[in-house]
Amino acid sequence: MPRRLTPSRRGSALAGLAVVTAALLAFHGAVPNRVGRVGSLLESFLPWLGLVAVGLSVVALLCRSALALLALLLPVAAWTHLFGGLLLPGPQPGRPALLVVQHNVGDENPDPAGTARALAAAGPDLIALEELVPGALPVYQRTLAPRYPYHEVRGTVGLWSRHPLSGTRSLDIRPGELTASWQRALRTVVHTPQGDIAAYVAHLPSVRVGAGGLASARRDESAALLGRAVAAEEQRTLVLLGDLNGTVDDRGLAPLTARLNVPRRGFAFSFPAAFPIARIDQVMARSATVTGIRALPATGSDHLPVAATLTLG
Repeated sequence: MPRRLTPSRRGSALAGLAVVTAALLAFHGAVPNRVGRVGSLLESFLPWLGLVAVGLSVVALLCRSALALLALLLPVAAWTHLFGGLLLPGPQPGRPALLVVQHNVGDENPDPAGTARALAAAGPDLIALEELVPGALPVYQRTLAPRYPYHEVRGTVGLWSRHPLSGTRSLDIRPGELTASWQRALRTVVHTPQGDIAAYVAHLPSVRVGAGGLASARRDESAALLGRAVAAEEQRTLVLLGDLNGTVDDRGLAPLTARLNVPRRGFAFSFPAAFPIARIDQVMARSATVTGIRALPATGSDHLPVAATLTLG
């Protein structure tokens, strides 16, 4: 018969698991990405390691292991350092602010009119949409027009605005191995009362998790192309809205997160809508602060919309 672990050995095992959890949180960037993009996969779900620490804490209490409880201070401290600030209430904007909404509306959305009304009800200045299919596009245009007289669409992405737009163009972020028509990014300038803002709307390629790990090569290539466009942007203030198919912790989005500010408050998990476990719908900015982000109620899409406040300057 297998030997049962003694209380001291159970405590040592729990302490070891706590140290490993803390190491994954604190040094996730050291996890290699060469095989199966394991590093990116870990970073996609990094906040959930907090639940591992909670589970270990419960077991340690049941086992009455002082060693394990002491070791668990390490992952708690690491998680708090990385994500604790996201739980704090957002500051009240002391400078001019914009409210923006980002939503992948879904190419099989059964109620585009209801989705458009729900997004407009949040009262944003800008609404960025992805997966705009030809059959639904006129519905979005017609429903949003009364409140958002300015809009631009390129391929399957679009931006609706309360303020005038100009200088709109498509961005080429197509991965090299794709040869078919593929227009999933645009750039425009929003003329707000606070000044001009370059607005980018993008939909990066999907990723898949399988036996071989995380298949994200196309997404990573597209993110690099988008990062180059952002770096070359001449407008001082810039906002990026889009379904980037990655979290801000995922190193695959480093060409963007290294150049742009990410939200300071809020988790706003947006996918999948039925049980959100990650925020892959993003709002990032340059020369502006994303002071907070939150998820909005579900629409007919498999994503949740997210709303973010931008403090300019």
